[in-house]
Amino acid sequence: MENQNKPQLQIQLRPEIADGKYSNLAMIGHSPNEFMIDFIYSAPGMPQAPVVSRVIMTPENAKQLLFALSDNVKKYEAQFGEITQRGSGVSGFGNN
Repeated sequence: MENQNKPQLQIQLRPEIADGKYSNLAMIGHSPNEFMIDFIYSAPGMPQAPVVSRVIMTPENAKQLLFALSDNVKKYEAQFGEITQRGSGVSGFGNN
C-alpha cells in the first residue's frame, strides 16, 4: 500500500539515445565514492578501440545494477537456454 502514495517515475528516452551504442568490451574502475564503466567497441583488426559510452554511478547503484543484471541473465537463460562463452574464455569485460 505504500506504493500508492509514491509518484511514478516517468522515463524519457531521447531520440539521439534511443538507437543505443554497441559494446563488446568494458573496463570497470572504482574509487571509494563511485564506479566508472567504460563501454568500448573493439573491431577485429583495428588497432584502436573507442569508448562509446561512460557510465559513472555510486557503489550502491553499482550493486543494484549487479543484482538486476544477474536477475535478467537468469530470466533470459530460463527462456532461451544457457549463455555460453565462445573463444578463448577471455572475457571482454574487466577491471581497470
